Amino acid sequence: MLRVEMQDSANASIIQLEGRFTGDWADHVRTLMSHYPPEVRLVVDLREVTFADDLGEEVLSFLKRLGAEFVADTSYTLNICERLHLPLAGDNL
Repeated sequence: MLRVEMQDSANASIIQLEGRFTGDWADHVRTLMSHYPPEVRLVVDLREVTFADDLGEEVLSFLKRLGAEFVADTSYTLNICERLHLPLAGDNL
């Protein structure tokens, strides 16, 4: 199960993912974000992601190509960011 929450702040639009980023859930996020305006700073919060399958990782790479930055603080999510070369967001959210 995946929970997706979107928030707009003064500096960015933040997508918070919680749970398993897999299969149809990950594909749904890709479809949703493919219509996102490119001029808005996009931050993907991975701190509550417990697992990502191959499709989930493919979608994270897709979000990177859209210009997204990522927030990670667990060994698992930091490892995903390192392996996929996902840029980490700075402190100015």
